[in-house]
Amino acid sequence: MTNLKTAAAPKIATLGELKKAGYVSRGIKQELRDNLIARLTAGEPTFEGIYGYEHTVIPELERAILSKHTINLLGLRGQAKTRLARLMVELLDEWMPIIEGSEINDDPLQPLSFYGRNLVNDLKDKTPISWVHRNERFAEKLATPDVTVADLIGDVDPIKAANLKLSYADERVIHFGMIPRANRCIFVINELPDLQARIQVGLFNILQEGDIQIRGFKLRFPLDVQFLFTANPEDYTNRGSIVTPLKDRIGSQILTHYPTSVAIAQSITAQEVKVSAERQQPIIVPEAAKELIEQIGFEARRSEFVDTKSGISARMSISAYENMVSAAELRLLKTKGKKTAVRLSDFAGVVPAITGKVEVVYEGEQEGARFVADRLIQEGVKALFELRFPKLPKLEKQGTRGAYHDLMEWFAQANDALELTEVMDDATYRNQLLKVKPLAALVDQFCPAAEEDERFFLMEVVLWALAGQEKLSKSAIAFGHGFGDKSQDLLNAFRN
Repeated sequence: MTNLKTAAAPKIATLGELKKAGYVSRGIKQELRDNLIARLTAGEPTFEGIYGYEHTVIPELERAILSKHTINLLGLRGQAKTRLARLMVELLDEWMPIIEGSEINDDPLQPLSFYGRNLVNDLKDKTPISWVHRNERFAEKLATPDVTVADLIGDVDPIKAANLKLSYADERVIHFGMIPRANRCIFVINELPDLQARIQVGLFNILQEGDIQIRGFKLRFPLDVQFLFTANPEDYTNRGSIVTPLKDRIGSQILTHYPTSVAIAQSITAQEVKVSAERQQPIIVPEAAKELIEQIGFEARRSEFVDTKSGISARMSISAYENMVSAAELRLLKTKGKKTAVRLSDFAGVVPAITGKVEVVYEGEQEGARFVADRLIQEGVKALFELRFPKLPKLEKQGTRGAYHDLMEWFAQANDALELTEVMDDATYRNQLLKVKPLAALVDQFCPAAEEDERFFLMEVVLWALAGQEKLSKSAIAFGHGFGDKSQDLLNAFRN
């Protein structure tokens, strides 16, 4: 609170009691500034649950709040712009006094509306007071082409005029829009460029002069609103633009970004996934599987098949993680097992989460969404493999034995391909991998600290990586893949 104890504030019921308690009015921007300063001075976090912005976006946002600026968060989809906006509520006082019954949250000491002014004039210190919690001081509007000035600012209400027998020249016939009703609150307009230019013009006076105009009424309404806009830079060319005079009235434009490391991306996904503890209990998710989920997103952001300008939302990784767990859960139900671990073959279930969230360029359209998703998974596997295992030599010199020599020899001498499916029970799946002794030895040598479930996942990673670099063959089978010797497969194909 500004100068009232939090516990005592809601017990104050009249204007007289509020004055005795020592309440002093202050604008919402000053309120945010004061509470931010208090948090920083106490060493408390300002925007909890936001990862990867500690040294970039958050300091810029803090500077904008200290400057009491209107703010525009500019960034691609899935960069926590709306989450940041909603977290600003935590910097407000816990309770805010208003004149009871006011449509626009009238400050008891400085009423704006006709209703508020008249009530204070009539009742003086007996004016009833009600309290608004900070969670209710957040208003949000998604900008769409059908939004009107009446929606945002207000309009004349003929029904009110008829019921109250008032002329249209009377201020009381006005029906206030979302912005006046958000007086003394945080008001967010998401996807600002989608708002028609003529509607954006209607915000000019509110941002700069503080007055509003409704159907010929020119009201000197010094609205006290913390505006915060969000926008996607691609919107400036694809769907619309922020008109220049409006941009000029926005104090700070802050650029958001995607996570800069897999570890940060993992923290975001872990926080956002909607998988209950009850569901996760029988399903073990190896650390390498979590890394691969994030690596797919990183690969998508630099893929030649993906329109990176449209952005790869963090929601892709979240949905992919949930699908991955569900794929393992489905196997558990079908095999009637009690416990299972995520396998690389379960990533077939991740494909729908990818195809629905990436925008492909022309080359990607030619190849098909499924091909692009499989390619991104394969590239993610390759990146994960190179972090844990030696790079594959292009050619081995005569008489040398590289790290993968024994494994390649095993497949060269094997009569049948190694088949791994997502519907195998755990015992069969593990036995299939363990029969390839050089594969197990390779993982033990280079990943000695890997836990048992991760060990088997990494065995699959090695097979996929070797196949991806054409050291082994990989063929699609029902619910999985078969791995074999590349040269033997070519020979069989030639014979056929």
